[in-house]
Amino acid sequence: MSSIIRSATRRMRVQRMRTTPLVSSAARIIVPAATPVVHRRGLATPAAPSPAPANAATNIPSQDAKRLKKVLIANRGEIACRVIRTARELGVRTVAVYSDADKDCLHVEMADEAYHIGPAPAAESYLLAVAAASGADGIHPGYGFLSESPEFARAVAAAGIAFIGPPAEAIRAMGSKRESKEIMIAAGVPCVPGYHGAAQDEDTLVKAAADVGFPLLIKPTHGGGGKGMRVVRKMDDFLEEVRSAKREAAKSFGNDEVLLERWLDRPRHIEVQVFADSQGNCVSLWERDCSVQRRHQKIIEEAPAPGLSMEIKKDLADKAVAAAKAVNYVGAGTVEFIMDAESGEFFFMEMNTRLQVEHPVTEEVTGVDLVKWQLSIAAGNPLPVTQAEIPCLGHAFEARIYAERPEESSSPTRLLASA
Repeated sequence: MSSIIRSATRRMRVQRMRTTPLVSSAARIIVPAATPVVHRRGLATPAAPSPAPANAATNIPSQDAKRLKKVLIANRGEIACRVIRTARELGVRTVAVYSDADKDCLHVEMADEAYHIGPAPAAESYLLAVAAASGADGIHPGYGFLSESPEFARAVAAAGIAFIGPPAEAIRAMGSKRESKEIMIAAGVPCVPGYHGAAQDEDTLVKAAADVGFPLLIKPTHGGGGKGMRVVRKMDDFLEEVRSAKREAAKSFGNDEVLLERWLDRPRHIEVQVFADSQGNCVSLWERDCSVQRRHQKIIEEAPAPGLSMEIKKDLADKAVAAAKAVNYVGAGTVEFIMDAESGEFFFMEMNTRLQVEHPVTEEVTGVDLVKWQLSIAAGNPLPVTQAEIPCLGHAFEARIYAERPEESSSPTRLLASA
């Protein structure tokens, strides 16, 4: 479990739980019997949109721009509150969903409407039923949960609702590390030398390991968060480690396929924020450095990445845009690269087909509200700026707080935080 503290050159923002209800009225509605949704809360009329300066990167033409009218947020907690705040600025009404455990959470109080969907977890069918009952014309998946589910994105589109994220096919293609690397190689985006094949028998993997050389990294083709990853430094340990990695991958992701990659002893994790519209335009919003990690989990994220020449920055941005265009991407996404700290050579790792937890550091240095762009692009508008109009000003950090029990092998626990 993690909480987010965002630190920037101009301000520090800490999420605070409110105790005063924001709702002004409550009512009951009837919805299809297929779902347990029974309760709606309504807020006062949301504030009118605030126009941005004409020359700002955040500006979205307001006179002729298409707008979503009501957005269901298929998530909870901090990201749901984040989406609600921006939607309110644009005059877009919001719909929250909550399980029994979330009935007193802040996002439930902030939204214009809140629907109870029974005990956790929330089923996709329940979410679509709420969208229909509430009249939502868009669904924002947040991050985690269903944000990278091609099946959910496809179901939302089939229901005639705007999915505020990339097309289902782009999510599916980038969800497989093996397939995504094949697409990247075809698009001219460099990938870590290794084995990305479909054959998974032990003889094939042993031969591939010998070809790649040691040390090497075993990595599941599906999933993330460092689960199932193994560094192997000699052939004598390879079979034991690959079997262990496959067991963990199957348990965590329902798929035991792995790939093998050359191991970099001094790697940097550099990722590029990209954004694309449905008209074929795509831009990068500079890079972030997420190299400070523990157990393959990010701890510190900063923008821009320190110590990189403008030549390398431009090359990273160009390759990230090429990666997005290769899968006909639409919306916000992050292309992750691993870089050799000594040579500056970089390779594609994966693409996160959603808004990242660390997106605020990019917002701080560019002045762009990424959620505002998401809502606009999902409504069918083009990107509001060109690549040359996206600035990079100042420096921003985000730190994650991990609640763990040191006496129990640092197992996850709960943390009561106040500010």
